[in-house]
Amino acid sequence: MSSLPTVTRTPGLTIGPIELDVPIVLAPMAGVTNTAYRRLCREYGTGLFVSEMITSRALVERTPESMRLITHHPSETIRSIQLYGVDPKTMGEAVTMLVAENRADHIDMNFGCPVPKVTRRGGGAALPWKSDLFRGIVEAAVTAAGDIPVTVKMRKGIDDDHLTYLEAARAAEGAGVASIALHARTAADFYSGHADWSAISALKETITSIPVLGNGDIWSADDALRMVDETGCDGVVVGRGCLGRPWLFADLTAAFRARAGEITEAESLASRVQPPLGDVARALRRHAELLTEFYDGEERACRDIRKHVAWYFKGYPVGHELRTALAMVTSLAEMDDLLATLDGSLPYPGVDAEGPRGRAGRPKRPALPNKWLESRSLDTPGLAELAGAELEHSGG
Repeated sequence: MSSLPTVTRTPGLTIGPIELDVPIVLAPMAGVTNTAYRRLCREYGTGLFVSEMITSRALVERTPESMRLITHHPSETIRSIQLYGVDPKTMGEAVTMLVAENRADHIDMNFGCPVPKVTRRGGGAALPWKSDLFRGIVEAAVTAAGDIPVTVKMRKGIDDDHLTYLEAARAAEGAGVASIALHARTAADFYSGHADWSAISALKETITSIPVLGNGDIWSADDALRMVDETGCDGVVVGRGCLGRPWLFADLTAAFRARAGEITEAESLASRVQPPLGDVARALRRHAELLTEFYDGEERACRDIRKHVAWYFKGYPVGHELRTALAMVTSLAEMDDLLATLDGSLPYPGVDAEGPRGRAGRPKRPALPNKWLESRSLDTPGLAELAGAELEHSGG
């Protein structure tokens, strides 16, 4: 472990009226950051835990799944919801609904999705290229939100030749957002290679009136501290690094508390979690239990937990047959029987259990609507095509 830097700032983060003890945000991830996983992460550490991305259109239409996703557990004292939209009017209606029905304390907006089926219709990370449309969506959300803080998460741009983040950030700052988070990759990068933290530095130099948060390649607490040191950002946004590792928030919390002088470096290092296999199994089991409560039944919970198995056991000597069996469980009792066969005393495997999780993909030419890059404004036919981009996809 690297030594902690000299204290130069407090560890907290202020986003409008929201004051966090530590500058840590859980990034929304489709099919992952539901109420169950947010509760699990909060059992280990603290921060701002944002919901899965919900499309503004689905929310206005009150689809059953969107209504489930905006429902928070009573223990979630800051109800944070991420929205994605391509139309200012619909976005305004969605935020108005959340405010009128007292369903949120914080609203985040996603302009970072790199998924081809979204960008090929002009949505996600492609949308800020149409600067007037981007500004209109953000302004509609901020106006409808009133006193509730609205934040924005984005990527650098479409590709290295079509960067949008500085212009979009200035527009968002002018519209009155409470903070801006940057995933330091382009849509073309997808999740490949290394995040360009220098872009976070450039954003921090450009935006001075509100907090700037950095996202990309935070796999450990040391990575988070290094990002803050190298870029000057006000906080970090953690996504894929916590897949199958809810205890990462314990490490992050301890690291930032030590940075602030609230605990000693020795206490911080002692708080870092390096779980033996038995503790990993208990975390997986707890996750499944919380999913059962979230879905009000074991069947769907067991289907949901299957994709997490490989993430939890990354680096641990768990055989293929057992992993496969765990990825096919149909009940908590069946999971209990399988987990009971593990040697819980096996120690943390070190670096083999760390690093990236999930598919990184490869750099690719972004899929875009025809002639999308020829103009920074959106014509009427383009607006009709854009409506199809509002799909249930997350990421950024």
